[in-house]
Amino acid sequence: MSTPSQPAESQPTDFLSPLQPILQQHAQQAHTIARLQAAGAILLRPESSVFSPDVQIAAGAVIEPGVQLLGSTSIGARSLVRSGCVLENVIVGECVLLRNHCVISDSTIADAATIGPFVHLRPGSQVDAEAHVGNFVEMKKSRLGPGAKAGHLSYLGDATVGAGANIGAGVITCNYDGERKHPTTIGAGAFVGSDSTLVAPVSIGDGAYIGAGSCITREVPADALAVGRSHQVTKPEWAARRRQKQSKSCSS
Repeated sequence: MSTPSQPAESQPTDFLSPLQPILQQHAQQAHTIARLQAAGAILLRPESSVFSPDVQIAAGAVIEPGVQLLGSTSIGARSLVRSGCVLENVIVGECVLLRNHCVISDSTIADAATIGPFVHLRPGSQVDAEAHVGNFVEMKKSRLGPGAKAGHLSYLGDATVGAGANIGAGVITCNYDGERKHPTTIGAGAFVGSDSTLVAPVSIGDGAYIGAGSCITREVPADALAVGRSHQVTKPEWAARRRQKQSKSCSS
C-alpha cells in the first residue's frame, strides 16, 4: 500500500516585501528629521512635511507644517518657511521670510529677503538681500537687486533689476519673440509703473520713471520719464445721452 504523499513544506511569504520602499523612505525621513532637529532647526509637525536627505537647515530656522524641502535645499538661520512652500535645490539665506505657498526651484534667496505668498521662482532666479517678491509674482532666470521690490502680479523673465528699483503691479517683461529669449535691464532706483510691458531687448536707466500702462520698446536713459500710451479722450455727458437714447428706444 502506497503511503500518502507528504505536503510540500510551505515557503514563508514575505508580506512586507512590497512595503519595503515605503518603510525605507519612512526610516530615512525619521533619520533626517532627527538630524535637523539636533542641529537646532525648529520643525513644527515635521511628520506632515517632506525633507530630502541632503537638506540643510540652520539653527533657529522655523519650518511650518506641510512644507516640502527637496534636493540640496538649504535654509539659513532664523528664516521662516511657512506652510505650503515647495523648494527644490534652493539656497535660502538668513532671516528670510517665505510666506505661504511659494514654489521655488534652482534659485538663490539672500539674507532678509521677503517672498510670497503664492510666488513662483523658476530656475536661475536670484533675489538679493532685503528684496521683496510679493504675491503672484513669477521670476525666471532673473535677478532682483538688493532692496528692490516686485510687489504683485508681475512677470520677470531674463531680467536684471537694480538695487532699490520698484516694479509695479502687473508689469511684464516680454522676453520671448516666438523664437528667442531676450534680456531686460532695469537700473538701480528705477520706477516701473503698474501695468507696463517692457518689450525685450530693452534697458531702463538708473533712476528712470516709466508711466503706468506704458509699452516700452526703446532704451530709456537714466533719470528720464518714459510714457508709451495713447492719450485719454473724455466726452462730457456722453454716458447720460446714451442712457437717454436707450430709454427712448425701449419705450417706443
